[in-house]
Amino acid sequence: MTFTLHKKEILIDILVRLPAKSLVRFLCTCKLWGDLIGSSSFVSAHLNRNVTKRAPVYLLCLHHPNFERQNDTDDPYDIEELQWSLFSKETFEQFSKLTHPLGSTEYYGVYGSSNGLVCISDEILNFDSPIHIWNPSVRKFRTPQMSTNINVKFSYVALQFGFHPLVNDYKAVRMMRTNKNSLAVEVYSLRTNSWKMIEAIPPWLKCTWQHYKGTFFNGVAYHIIEKGPIFSIMSFDSGSEEFEEFIAPDAICSSWGLCIDVYKENICLLLQFYSSEEEGMRKADLWVLQEKRWKQLCPFIYPFHYYSPIGFSIDNELLVERKDFARGIGDLHLCNDKSKQVLETGIELAAMKYGKIEFLFVITYIESMVLLNYY
Repeated sequence: MTFTLHKKEILIDILVRLPAKSLVRFLCTCKLWGDLIGSSSFVSAHLNRNVTKRAPVYLLCLHHPNFERQNDTDDPYDIEELQWSLFSKETFEQFSKLTHPLGSTEYYGVYGSSNGLVCISDEILNFDSPIHIWNPSVRKFRTPQMSTNINVKFSYVALQFGFHPLVNDYKAVRMMRTNKNSLAVEVYSLRTNSWKMIEAIPPWLKCTWQHYKGTFFNGVAYHIIEKGPIFSIMSFDSGSEEFEEFIAPDAICSSWGLCIDVYKENICLLLQFYSSEEEGMRKADLWVLQEKRWKQLCPFIYPFHYYSPIGFSIDNELLVERKDFARGIGDLHLCNDKSKQVLETGIELAAMKYGKIEFLFVITYIESMVLLNYY
């Protein structure tokens, strides 16, 4: 089967509109379609359209799969299994359940999602935890070899993952620290399939500090850290391999109710307050990092009986959770700042506690064909 250039352009225009699941099936239609769909140019065109049109968009959540099930709290062996799933951003219906790509029954954690790729590793990270770069849409994954750079055991490990547009590569950043505050940072490149140890650690990181939450945006890993009475944001550019420190606004004096995320293409800090000037409402102060300085924006106002903001959706709506302490869950809601209306999603997030920090996992996921024929 042959196509003229004009007919090929029409075919591409049709195919890029289809979901990844359909395109994977079409790979076997004929050699021409297989070569076309598997080409790097088509994979890029399909991804760019999905990113631009933001369709389809999902919420990747760690949740309680059996909403109606009640555990027997008197039975220590009656433990409800948690589930990673994709939910429609529009209807909040469950789109698919995600199982470990290696078929393992062990729990796993998600440490970043970018352009259809998901980075997963052990739920409790160790210095020797394997990582997997996985595209659940096309059921392809890559498991990097364990780093040979590490020759000591680290008691604390942070892992983040994302795409760096300036170097056109996907990066995983591991930050590791011992009980004696020895620090190591290494970067994995999907393009070269290799790890690199970062030798130049700035002096301001070689001190006693406590790590809190983090995020990854435009190739840069951001971490909230506490050094004595001071909170600051540490950034590490996985392309230029440069560190920077941004002292947090003076109003931030506690990690409780503090969240770091991306809001309108800027790194932001979100700090929850109990009360608002408006009766029956609660507010969350908001700062964005612009030109290496913090700029305070108008606070988010939302109904008082919704407990905690946990971040932002891809549409810059505030994600809030109403915690059920008895059941150990957080009901996920979306809050529109302009209308102050709260939309219930019906998704029951699982609350995971590590030391003094409690996490609820919800990440935006955009479908792609990346990894189908990567580099």
